[in-house]
Amino acid sequence: MIMEKAYKLEFAGEKSGSLYVNCCGCSKTEPLHSFGPALKPHYIIHYILSGKGKFSVGDKTYPLEEGYGFLIAPEELVFYQADEREPWTYVWVGFSGTKAEEYVKSIGLSSAHPIFRSERSEELYQAVRDMMEHNTYGIANDLRRNGQLSLFLSMIAENVPVAEKNEGDRANTYVRKAVEFIQGNYCNPIKVTDVADYVCINRSYLYTLFQNSLGMSPQQFLMTFRITKATELLQLTSLPIESIAISCGYQDPLVFTKAFRQMKKLSPSAYRKEIQKGEGRRNREHLEQVEEFISQIERLRE
Repeated sequence: MIMEKAYKLEFAGEKSGSLYVNCCGCSKTEPLHSFGPALKPHYIIHYILSGKGKFSVGDKTYPLEEGYGFLIAPEELVFYQADEREPWTYVWVGFSGTKAEEYVKSIGLSSAHPIFRSERSEELYQAVRDMMEHNTYGIANDLRRNGQLSLFLSMIAENVPVAEKNEGDRANTYVRKAVEFIQGNYCNPIKVTDVADYVCINRSYLYTLFQNSLGMSPQQFLMTFRITKATELLQLTSLPIESIAISCGYQDPLVFTKAFRQMKKLSPSAYRKEIQKGEGRRNREHLEQVEEFISQIERLRE
């Protein structure tokens, strides 16, 4: 692997969005080369390609070598130094964004646990090199760099041990993620097995978690969510029943009509006529039902 003595890029331009690159670089350091104690204005992750060194934050010092990396949080006083005999070579990426803190926490890194290990050395290096090679102004290169940042973080996330949660927290997370998946995909012909596969648990365990948290099965929740969306479309649009069915994840209008009748005791067309006849009363009833359903979902986020 050929490395420059030091190669660093700072990216200017508008700083907004959920996750974006501030700077990146790679360096083959001199013996005892150091930084700090000092602060950085954004998140920075260093990954060690070869050699040794140490990283200090708070009252802790971590001796590190090839295959390890460390997180620097914004406005946090840190110090790091290359080894005298085997100075390290590393790549780094600085990043910010409205979702940056959330993503860092999600992959298991924090000021209390800033160290990680990864076997993806070559791929992490190539991701940073690609950022540096696409270093000029323009939306294409902005998207390219930020895409490589997401890839860089995803490779780190594969091997970072996330702090253990208790059984209740873990169960709530499974249900919340399953609900989010349904909310984002109800318009597609998904099944409960797709939901279970997404959260990486088996269908029977997902059933138990939904019953405990929401008092209904995943299948009932999926149908309720779809029919709730369908009633909104029946009330607010003049779309044909078939279009509403497809928009709510039902490929067969007859299956949709059967599910709708099961929940609302009326066919979709009859429900629409009822709304038109007694709009004020029906609107209030529908709003109360929707609010109750949404409150069940919101309780999962508390």
